[in-house]
Amino acid sequence: MGQIRINNMVFHTYNGVFAEEKRMGQRLEVDLDMSYPIETAVQHDELTETVSYADVYDTTKEFLEGHQFNLIESAANGLLKTLQTQYPTLGTITVRIRKYAVPIAGVFDNIEIEVTGRASDVD
Repeated sequence: MGQIRINNMVFHTYNGVFAEEKRMGQRLEVDLDMSYPIETAVQHDELTETVSYADVYDTTKEFLEGHQFNLIESAANGLLKTLQTQYPTLGTITVRIRKYAVPIAGVFDNIEIEVTGRASDVD
């Protein structure tokens, strides 16, 4: 099973618990790892044989910029379900979301949430 990865997508969103986060917004970074049978499905060098990275990017952007969540856990779960529904030919999908502006008194780079599911697991 092959892997398709889109790394370090950056979006300005209005997610967070605190009023400042909802008002000013903040940067989220997103990575997607998607399994797909590249070895058998892609035989004729045609886009129709794979998943359009541009479409996946647009779906991710529309979802994250079109919704507001208190928790990035909820954003990650919602994005995973959206990708599972819109791209049923994918196998396993892993969504990682990083948030940098976190109101914690301490030194760290970011907070990262990771969720994984199979496209076939959609309810």
